[in-house]
Amino acid sequence: MLNSRGAEGLASQTELYTGKEFSKAFANPEDDPARPDILLIGDSISIGYTVDVRKKLKGRADVFRIPTNGKYAAFGVENLDQWLGKRKWDVIHFNWGLWDICYRNPESKNQGHRDKEKGSLTATPEQYRKSMDAIVARLKQTDAVLIWCTTTPVPEFEAGRKVGDEIRYNGIVEEIAIKHGIRINDLHSHALLKLPEVQKKKGDVHFTNEGYIYLAGKVAQEIAAVISE
Repeated sequence: MLNSRGAEGLASQTELYTGKEFSKAFANPEDDPARPDILLIGDSISIGYTVDVRKKLKGRADVFRIPTNGKYAAFGVENLDQWLGKRKWDVIHFNWGLWDICYRNPESKNQGHRDKEKGSLTATPEQYRKSMDAIVARLKQTDAVLIWCTTTPVPEFEAGRKVGDEIRYNGIVEEIAIKHGIRINDLHSHALLKLPEVQKKKGDVHFTNEGYIYLAGKVAQEIAAVISE
């Protein structure tokens, strides 16, 4: 079994999205007390749609995001207090999953050492459930409206993830969300409507620029529904 820190060490720099070309997503807005404060939590998929969510909610909400890639759920458990800070959040939109279902192998030549045949899984379903239970418990303490976002699709020919695992892991969090009355943004089904045309390339879980704009529309719609109530 590959532990979480092992997954972090094997991930490629491109996968971490740490370069200056992604800095705009991490450039949080100035807080306007008259507008609701929104926090986006997630991995590179959320990084991809952050800027366009801000554009779509301009003048209606201040959209912040965590200052890094959210990676795997256990990483979220470790860092959630720091990410939440002392700000009073009105809405928190969150996701983990793609990292958790990734198999990695130090010997693999694939980007991020992904290897679904000989690699080790980052988090078992049981480990994922435990982490997500802890995350939800902490998020509920904020009194923010919580929106859990389903993990987007794993396409055929993905080197480190097995098609269908994202559905199984989504089912785990769906149970938790229903139990706690948490809203669900089914971004998985939304993305499927336009695959493969918005897929970055064959076998890639990431999206084109147009794809991220498409995803941002659904995220902004879900948040807008909350702040309009």
